Amino acid sequence: MTTTDEARASEVRQRAERVANAGDAVARALGYPTGFLAERFAFMDDAHEWRRLFAEVLGTFFLVFVAAGATMVDARFGGNVVSPATQVTVPGLMVAAIILSMGSVSGAHLNPVVTLAFALRSDFPWRRVPLYLVAQAVGATAAAGALAALVGEQGTAGLTLPGEGVSALRAMWWEVVLTFGLVTVILGTASGAQNVGPLGAGGVGGYIALAGLIGWPMSGASMNPFRSLGPALVLWEWKDWWVYLAGPLAGALLAVGAAWALRGPGGGFYGRKAAQGGLGWLWHPGPVTYRIPDAPDDPPPPRGGAR
Repeated sequence: MTTTDEARASEVRQRAERVANAGDAVARALGYPTGFLAERFAFMDDAHEWRRLFAEVLGTFFLVFVAAGATMVDARFGGNVVSPATQVTVPGLMVAAIILSMGSVSGAHLNPVVTLAFALRSDFPWRRVPLYLVAQAVGATAAAGALAALVGEQGTAGLTLPGEGVSALRAMWWEVVLTFGLVTVILGTASGAQNVGPLGAGGVGGYIALAGLIGWPMSGASMNPFRSLGPALVLWEWKDWWVYLAGPLAGALLAVGAAWALRGPGGGFYGRKAAQGGLGWLWHPGPVTYRIPDAPDDPPPPRGGAR
């Protein structure tokens, strides 16, 4: 981070602290403990960054484990023990589960082009991008390594490759279109103009499953460079890997442009909340440190009974 960025971040933190301290007297008057409002602005602090990064490692691990694992298990046993429809549906179900269980920690990006799209929309700070990408790459590679150890290498199973008779260029265009739709859905469900919360998890997971059903025979429906990178690195098979870097990146850029046309600039409250999670902002790990005071007892009725 540059000196200018550090100064700006420090100024933002100081402003937030001043606002919180100014409102502390009001909070005490309402029955809240001293420091309640200052605690609400703790998301300015990076103390929880390791938790966010761990969530990205773990979430990406689970995503790649089921996405690549479905094809590897099917190749291991043969006979469509894991049907093609199941193979393309399970990643969507896993993504929905991860958004619901870890989205409030890190935003559950699980995909480098999603992180870049959020940053381009000003919903996610650029200074966090490099470590998020490292965390996602580590999770994807660890998942591929675990599968190779647990299932055994099964030829090209687990890789994303153009379908039989499909050229690399055509597969890339499929990845552009599929990723354009995916990032459009993600940015839309992260916006205050759309549904936010559990419905967002269903929308994103449902899109991944539907896109896989039609796109898997053409390109493998990766839509995620690191989902393709992890198995390629472990199996050391780099055939047409550029397809799964160039296609998703181009699709994500188009989706950012579409989001601007649909909703204007980003950076709003809901977009930041979805992209960054609520850790240290809307909630904190550990035991509850404050409570809403009990309502006062009802006043006694006037002497002589109610009138």
